Amino acid sequence: MDDLDLLDWRERVAGLYLSGLDLAGFRAARDELFRTHPASPVPVADRPGFTGLRWYPPDPAAVVEAPLRPASGTLRIDTGGPDGVVDYRRVAVAQTPWGPLTLWWIEAYGGGLFVPVRDGTCGDGSYGGGRYLTDTVKGTFGRGLTVLPGDRVRLDANYLYNPSCAYDDRWACPLAPPENRVDVPIRAGELAYH
Repeated sequence: MDDLDLLDWRERVAGLYLSGLDLAGFRAARDELFRTHPASPVPVADRPGFTGLRWYPPDPAAVVEAPLRPASGTLRIDTGGPDGVVDYRRVAVAQTPWGPLTLWWIEAYGGGLFVPVRDGTCGDGSYGGGRYLTDTVKGTFGRGLTVLPGDRVRLDANYLYNPSCAYDDRWACPLAPPENRVDVPIRAGELAYH
C-alpha cells in the first residue's frame, strides 16, 4: 500500500459518510470498498473470499440525542506504531442512555473528533477492543455522531464500526480509554470480523 492509495481510501470513506445513502446502501458501499480497495484493512489474502462485513440488524432505538457537558484535560496514548504518542483533549461528555461517553479531540496536525466506545458486546459479538462512533481524521463525518444546536449530539450506534486493527494485526489502533467503556450491550453497528 502506498500513500496515494491511503489518500484515495480516506477520500472514498469521507465521500461514503457524506453521501445520501440510507443505512442499507451505506453498508453495501462499505462492503464494496473493503472488498476492492488496495488500502482496505481486510488482509489481501482474505479479499477473494470476502462476502461483506457482519452487522447487527438496524435498530431505530440505537439512535439517541444526548446532552453535552463540558470536559477538560488530556489523555496521552502510545499507539505502538509510527504515530508514536498522541494527545487527546476532552471536548465534552455526552450523557447517553448507555452511560457517559467522552468526545475527544485528537491533538495532531489538523486534529479531529474521536469517539471510541467499548460496550457490553465487546468480546461477545463485537470486536473485543471496542468500536468507533466517529473518527473525523479518517473521514467518518455525520453518521455516528452529529453535533446539534444547544450543546447536544445525535448518536447513531447503527454506524459503530471496527478499527482497522480488528481486521489485521499490521494496524495499530487507539482503543477506548476507561471513561469510554460502558457495561450496557449496544447491539447495533458492526460485529466482529472473525
